[in-house]
Amino acid sequence: MVKIRMRRTGCTNHATYRIVAADERSPRDGKFLEILGSYDTHVKENNFKLDLERVDYWLSKGAKPSTTVASLIRRAKNPNLKPHHAAKAKGEAKKEG
Repeated sequence: MVKIRMRRTGCTNHATYRIVAADERSPRDGKFLEILGSYDTHVKENNFKLDLERVDYWLSKGAKPSTTVASLIRRAKNPNLKPHHAAKAKGEAKKEG
């Protein structure tokens, strides 16, 4: 089965990731089928890029995205969405006050 997941690249203390389509049996940083985008953890805004046409192609072929990649796909399709943890923290603040 094909998974859409992140592959770690970058330096020791500056992790960046490539979003790839890979066989689920291959290791995290191992063999992959295609690079679909990138994700930089040190940038606050616009920290990822995705080729949505290719992502849709792989999803139509039955590929399963990881939870983080699924969140990035949702944010790429709707730029007004915030990361899921931002909405959760905001909701918790309302409950306390």
